[in-house]
Amino acid sequence: MAAAQVNGAPTDRLGFLLAWRGEATSARIRGALAVTGLHPRQAMTLMHLGTGPVSQRELADMLEVDPSQLVAILNELEGDGLAERRRDPSDRRRHIVEITEAGAKALQGVHSALNEAERELFAAFSERDLASLRAMLERVEVASVQRECTEA
Repeated sequence: MAAAQVNGAPTDRLGFLLAWRGEATSARIRGALAVTGLHPRQAMTLMHLGTGPVSQRELADMLEVDPSQLVAILNELEGDGLAERRRDPSDRRRHIVEITEAGAKALQGVHSALNEAERELFAAFSERDLASLRAMLERVEVASVQRECTEA
């Protein structure tokens, strides 16, 4: 990989550009989700639960969050009746998390809000562009940075 330029336009710094565009995108997504009453982490959790029940530990791994952060998210979702935790009958130490009927209905609203926001955000992109962007973003290494931020 070529060394990053020390001088030049801010857009020459990919990390900075990604963070800058990420903040604008995050604001747009938060605005879209406001109609659902959910924050992005709650919405992402429901999206994962929409595929079926999962252990609490697996869900933390999927979301790339510390288990203590997941507990806070799940407490909110359970408080709103959107998800529920239950003991795994085969291992009482383990919790299984699943979406409720109300959560599935909320998830439909999440998808609707995100569809509209993404149509606007990515209007200039072809399907091929979007596939390439998705593939590149999946390769950006953020797991170690996230761990450092939660440990600080």
